[in-house]
Amino acid sequence: MPQHNRRRRSWRVARAYTSGMGARGRTNMAMRFGWVFPVAGLLAGGIAHADPPSVPDTLQQRIAACTSCHGVHGEGSSGSGFFPRLAGKPAGYLVLQMQNFQRGLRKYAPMEYTVRPLTLNYMQEIAAYFSAQQVPYARKPLPALAPSALQRGEQLVTAGDPARKIPPCQACHGKQLTGAEPFVPGLVGLPYDYISSQLGSWRTGTRASAAPDCMDEIANRLAPADITAVSAWLASREVPADTHAQAAGSITPPLRCGVLLQVQGSGL
Repeated sequence: MPQHNRRRRSWRVARAYTSGMGARGRTNMAMRFGWVFPVAGLLAGGIAHADPPSVPDTLQQRIAACTSCHGVHGEGSSGSGFFPRLAGKPAGYLVLQMQNFQRGLRKYAPMEYTVRPLTLNYMQEIAAYFSAQQVPYARKPLPALAPSALQRGEQLVTAGDPARKIPPCQACHGKQLTGAEPFVPGLVGLPYDYISSQLGSWRTGTRASAAPDCMDEIANRLAPADITAVSAWLASREVPADTHAQAAGSITPPLRCGVLLQVQGSGL
């Protein structure tokens, strides 16, 4: 039988065999007997010969995984209060947090995956970029609280609660709450959602730092209502004109903090 007649007969048999099937059945049958292989081969051939797209080798391109959540300049996510601002924070603090994700002291799967292969030098480069960014702060929504709750928040931030051995936030984070070099972050301008979630993370063991972990001690001395009050009061504050962190050594922490005790041994 001539070749072209054999092809026609084969196609008629296949069409008759599949005429009672639905679209899915015909597709499965075609794949089973290889009728789609020539098309797949053409597509594969086209892909194999296509030139790969050119990707610029710049720091901005390489930190796209960071900026997709934290903003192009580290200003924080515009949609969610859970992705914090990185811009202007001490570079040492940013490096330390990436290391804490690598070490398992902080638990958040996307961050753990992102920083896992990073070298210390690369983390320092990333941290230096975000630390140098100076961009406006954006306000985030606040919960509706009674005035007494905000007064409690102000008390805890500025004076603490000596009866419960809770020092004021200002004792470590600075009078203007802008942090201190090299490892103490600013609290000013942070969203309510982020502050409350991080205090909660210390209480649940999903965030930690070098021992002795002073923030773990403080967070576990706070009542849940205190966390709400502190977070709301901090998030409601006006951002000062100068948001730079205080100089290193300008604060004397009221508790022993492993982060501050191990400055020389951190490799930073």
